[in-house]
Amino acid sequence: MNPPSKSRQIQQEKEKDVAVESEESTQGKTIDVDEDHLPSPAAAIHEEIRQEGQKELERDAIALLWSAIAAGISMGTSFMAVGMLHNPLVGVPGGFLLECFGYTIGFVIVIMARQQLFTENTVTAVLPIMHRPTRSNFYLLGRLWFVVLAGNLIGTALAALAFTYMPVFDGETREALVDIAMKVMKHSPTEMFANAVVSGWIIATMVWMLPRAYSAKLWIIIIMTWMIAFSNLTHIVAGASEIFYLVFIGHIPWQDFIWPFALPTLVGNIIGGTFIFALISHAQIRNDMSSSSHGKRQKQRESEETEHRQKR
Repeated sequence: MNPPSKSRQIQQEKEKDVAVESEESTQGKTIDVDEDHLPSPAAAIHEEIRQEGQKELERDAIALLWSAIAAGISMGTSFMAVGMLHNPLVGVPGGFLLECFGYTIGFVIVIMARQQLFTENTVTAVLPIMHRPTRSNFYLLGRLWFVVLAGNLIGTALAALAFTYMPVFDGETREALVDIAMKVMKHSPTEMFANAVVSGWIIATMVWMLPRAYSAKLWIIIIMTWMIAFSNLTHIVAGASEIFYLVFIGHIPWQDFIWPFALPTLVGNIIGGTFIFALISHAQIRNDMSSSSHGKRQKQRESEETEHRQKR
């Protein structure tokens, strides 16, 4: 009898270690996402995303890693699609506009398949921490970010390796892949950072729109990520497959992946998604929720006073 008891105890301790601390958890409740119970439609979206973020923060690290690796491989299809569209559209009026649609393919696969993408988690997983900024919650956020980013980069590296050594492209397409990737490397570190802030903001906006998108979800993903490609912005995961490809074919040294690409882009994506969009969005909802809670307490006091007078 003892071994099963110890096993259950160990399992309970593990579950406790990855449990997100929140007001609802201390009260034994779940997050209320019903718009009728909340002060505004934006508050309902906020709570739905916070609920999703809480689930992601509590997921097993190995499950997160495999999902993130799958997402990284999927994001490689964006690079592949743009490369394959590039040459046929040269000289075609509006060809670049059509080519940019290739960039959206990876995002569509990742988001519709619910795979782990790092830049989505700069909003989704951050809202529970803003709601209850405890040491335990920050640890869970750091764990999620590290595992997902590592998995995404592993996946993009595997995709780039496949593009390098598997005979799937002709010479012209390979030249197009190099040209596309070198456009990213022409940016200075400052430009990488600034572009990444904007793309982080766009991805965060997309995440905020999806819960109420319903049948338009696919079009929102396509439109928002098309804007990133059209504006030639930088994205830590989508861009990683491009830069890894340059590294593997010997076009640039390894250190060029870290700087000027990865570090400025990573920081920019985090700032655009977390420190700008998520903070501003959380601030407005926090005021809504505070006003709503104050109103409920006031109504409760008035009800108690009325009941007390009736008893007298």
